Amino acid sequence: MAQREEGQNLERVFTLAEANRLIPQLQEHLTGVKRAKAVLIRTKDEIKKASSKAQFGGGSFAAPHYIHALEQISENLQAIQDMGILVKDLDMGLCDFPHKLNGRLVYLCWKLGEAEIQWWHDVHSGYADRQPLTQKD
Repeated sequence: MAQREEGQNLERVFTLAEANRLIPQLQEHLTGVKRAKAVLIRTKDEIKKASSKAQFGGGSFAAPHYIHALEQISENLQAIQDMGILVKDLDMGLCDFPHKLNGRLVYLCWKLGEAEIQWWHDVHSGYADRQPLTQKD
């Protein structure tokens, strides 16, 4: 995989087999993000209250949970990015893998819950325009 330098956005190009082998790790990271997001949602009101009283030195029992959830989201998203995978929609668990198809760059498209990658789309389109992979792809 090409190394990223500060400010550079080099994309890794995956074969279908390489991308499919990463699905279990990707599922784990996306599930971690969803769990942490649920903590943020549960603690949101308590954190808002604490934030509004911060000037008075207040705190919250929820703060450590909230901060840990933010860290978990950041770490999981960074791990996905480091793998070279593009997260397109966190709520759907929608991800793209850069791939060469007939000599042109496209995205292999995968969604959390799918057992393997079965779809692709052009780099300038998205989920709504995804097409099924054929045996020859």
